[in-house]
Amino acid sequence: MFNKVLIANRGEIALRVVRALKELNVPSLMAYSEADAHTLAVLEADEAVKIGPAPSSQSYLSIPALIGAAVSRGADAIHPGYGFLAENAEFARQVANHGITWIGPSPESIEMMGNKSMARQTMQNAGVPTVPGSKGTIETLDDAVSFADAVGYPVLIKASAGGGGRGMREVMTPGDLEVAFSSARSEAQVAFGNSDVYLEKLVLRPRHIEFQVLADTHGNTIHLCERDCSVQRRHQKLIEEAPSPALTPELRERMGQAAIKAMEATNYVNAGTVEFLLDESNEFYFMEMNTRIQVEHPVTEMITLTDLIKEQVRIAAGEPISFMDKVPFTPLGHSIEFRLNAEDFEKNFMPSPGLVTALQWPGGPGVRIDSHLYAGYAVPPNYDSLVAKLVVWGSTREEALDRARRALSEVRIDGIKTTVGFHQKVLEIDAFAKGEARTDFVERYL
Repeated sequence: MFNKVLIANRGEIALRVVRALKELNVPSLMAYSEADAHTLAVLEADEAVKIGPAPSSQSYLSIPALIGAAVSRGADAIHPGYGFLAENAEFARQVANHGITWIGPSPESIEMMGNKSMARQTMQNAGVPTVPGSKGTIETLDDAVSFADAVGYPVLIKASAGGGGRGMREVMTPGDLEVAFSSARSEAQVAFGNSDVYLEKLVLRPRHIEFQVLADTHGNTIHLCERDCSVQRRHQKLIEEAPSPALTPELRERMGQAAIKAMEATNYVNAGTVEFLLDESNEFYFMEMNTRIQVEHPVTEMITLTDLIKEQVRIAAGEPISFMDKVPFTPLGHSIEFRLNAEDFEKNFMPSPGLVTALQWPGGPGVRIDSHLYAGYAVPPNYDSLVAKLVVWGSTREEALDRARRALSEVRIDGIKTTVGFHQKVLEIDAFAKGEARTDFVERYL
């Protein structure tokens, strides 16, 4: 096991890693920016080291600062969390070059899955279903027109090097293609430093289904069932649940085996997520692989009674997956996660940083809060607006929904606006209660 792990992240995921390391009896070293000096992860970690000023480009995205902190403080492993440099192959490579263990997949796996067009080709070679798409990147408007004419509209333009909805454009008619192609390339260049895009046939009104996967260095590759992430806004997930209300045991088995094929095709080790689109006829297509832990990992933990962060650390230390005796998993009950963002949803989700003047979290059976907030904490304007994750579990989906309504009603966060009210509105909508949400849910109902 490791002597000390540097956490190259912030917010709730940093605190989540600190807690997992405490349970493993592994010392934690928090890397923090000037804006995060008083965050809970810094206060709870065994050690903390400032790596730069508030701008992420000078702190959480600074490879020299992070590696320098690890080397100077004697850390022999780095956990990248999610976001920032978590899927940066060069960071992973430099970590290894300095004799430090990267708690995640290899740089080669990150590169293979980070390039979306390469990922598609890899999946096709492995026999994993993919949406009809271009064979590689599309360089010119003429090539885009030719592809779209061949497969038929609507089509989807996607950045090769990115995710999170950036560099992505839906094109419904030929007249929209030129502007969408240009703007997608421009946004991809700004967001990822790479303007390459590729095109896919657009699957209308799909569900977004992803499988949590794990692989170790002892030849074990498994999945821990699925999550349904269909409630989204601008391709950003807002609510996730496990298992999906749409999947039968037979469909879960087919999709799970496809996810394992995807892992094996990339020689993947550690935790990852294989994401699929599920259409209205229950045909599924590979969308992308996230080579890191996901924001929504708690719902999987709740229905499998596992700790995915601890498992990441164990696997990186060379240990086998610790719960192979439980494989294959059968979902235990139902879990739903609500992302609480510092945003005013009544004003088009406008960011709402500021001082938290009072705070009350819900409790009771089947309620979990992952958050770095406390009364007196100032939410900085510099970073992502996620401030908490409210996760509920019930023996049935109906119980989980009832528990969610109760838990959301108990949340009190004064001083900033949050998306609690948005989630309460979602729970009032019949389509969500019936488990019928698709990726157009927010636009259709809210």
